[in-house]
Amino acid sequence: MRLNKTLLTGCLALLSLGASAQTPASQKEFGQEYIQAIAATDRFVSKRPPIEERLFRSDAIEKKIKEIQKLLSGSPYLAWMFSNCFPNTLDTTVHYSEDANGTPDTFVYTGDIHAMWGRDSGAQVWPYVQFARTDKAVGKMVKGVILRQFNNIKIDPYANAFNRFPNPNGRWMSDDCGMIPEVYERKYEIDSLCYPLRLAYEYWKVTGDTSIFGDLWITVVERTLQTFHEQQRKEGPGPYRFLRVTDRQLDTVCNVGLGAPVKPVGLIASVFRPSDDATTLLFLVPSNFMAVSSLRKAAEVLTTVNRRTDLAKQCTDLADEVQTALQKYAVHDHPKYGKIYAFEVDGFGNKLFMDDANVPSLLAMAYLGDVSIDDPIYQNTRRFVWSEDNPYFFRGKAGEGIGGPHVGYHMAWPMSIIMRAFTSRDDQEIKSCIQMLMDTDADTGVIHESFDVNDAFHYTRPWFAWQNTLFGELILKLVEDGKAPLLNSCQK
Repeated sequence: MRLNKTLLTGCLALLSLGASAQTPASQKEFGQEYIQAIAATDRFVSKRPPIEERLFRSDAIEKKIKEIQKLLSGSPYLAWMFSNCFPNTLDTTVHYSEDANGTPDTFVYTGDIHAMWGRDSGAQVWPYVQFARTDKAVGKMVKGVILRQFNNIKIDPYANAFNRFPNPNGRWMSDDCGMIPEVYERKYEIDSLCYPLRLAYEYWKVTGDTSIFGDLWITVVERTLQTFHEQQRKEGPGPYRFLRVTDRQLDTVCNVGLGAPVKPVGLIASVFRPSDDATTLLFLVPSNFMAVSSLRKAAEVLTTVNRRTDLAKQCTDLADEVQTALQKYAVHDHPKYGKIYAFEVDGFGNKLFMDDANVPSLLAMAYLGDVSIDDPIYQNTRRFVWSEDNPYFFRGKAGEGIGGPHVGYHMAWPMSIIMRAFTSRDDQEIKSCIQMLMDTDADTGVIHESFDVNDAFHYTRPWFAWQNTLFGELILKLVEDGKAPLLNSCQK
């Protein structure tokens, strides 16, 4: 059913958007009490919460927002969307505090779900790291995210999401997977361990701050290596299993929670995808690529900062093993596209050909730096995933993009459109992506989880901070790349 445009454009502030449009029954649980109506007398009324209600503020970022708005004056709608989206994580999801010793602790909501994902939180604050050198408050906020992520991994390296405070009555405590009150959900995903490594490495490169690489860091690396080695499944399936009573097939795991069989070939099993859907074949290729790059980053820190060449060697040895296995088992000679990367494999020779919108994905590997954008196999894969030969690519009268079984048929994720733009060198392709993101926002000025490719006013998750901030990151990058005139040519 078409959502009321007047309500959407005139009544919803981002801070208020506390529930998934896909699951109305969860609205009360996920923050319906924050819904506020604001009177809209202007098409471009800010969707940011009032200044006094914003959770975190940075003068440097506010200055940058105004600068980008000015540069995008030729496209008022795009400038408005950027100003709504780029600070969304700071405005509505960052909960910052310090202990008695001044050590920062930052808990980051994913948006309408008041839990902290290792993946989402790492991606949400990523575009703010560049401000950490000049704005000390931003630096402490990001440092607090890293330390919280490290502590979460110490608590449970198999968990994908954590509570701010222990909650013995949490929503998923009945899952058969070894739940504890600190954990919000325990879906094991490779990328949950990779994103904190990626964020810590970037923070170090930008700020030079090595204080995050103490004993807790060493524990995190050791836990990550242990988990990855266990999930290579050379000594059997390992200690992890997951079962949930549910009517959603990919919300639980086959074979009594262990997943489909794999042949140990050096790759790392990921029982769930970044979408939080269960994998079909456990060797999830884009996540294995991210593991390789993340382990190499960890090795550099261990060598340069910690002088732990022994632990660094363990990281590089595992990265080398996975990299070799990827080239042997993840590449397929497609009759139409040539050599491409499969989405999932099992080591027995079986391969799954698709892509999912969530990052890491096949499309996003060049964005993450896991493969070179000039890699011919990646380029072939990129053409494959953005076509009807990818079963989860959808095209309709409203737009097109990659979705996934997490939301279902005909629902494209703006995240895939953003990744297409990030990994493009073609101005017309980039322009079409930006125009589509503007045209499919349902006149809300923000980005949603997914939209119906035949009716963009049918969408899921009105408050999804990762996608909002990622959109802002894209616009900021394009401006810095000298593409402001291209952006100003996009109109709505």
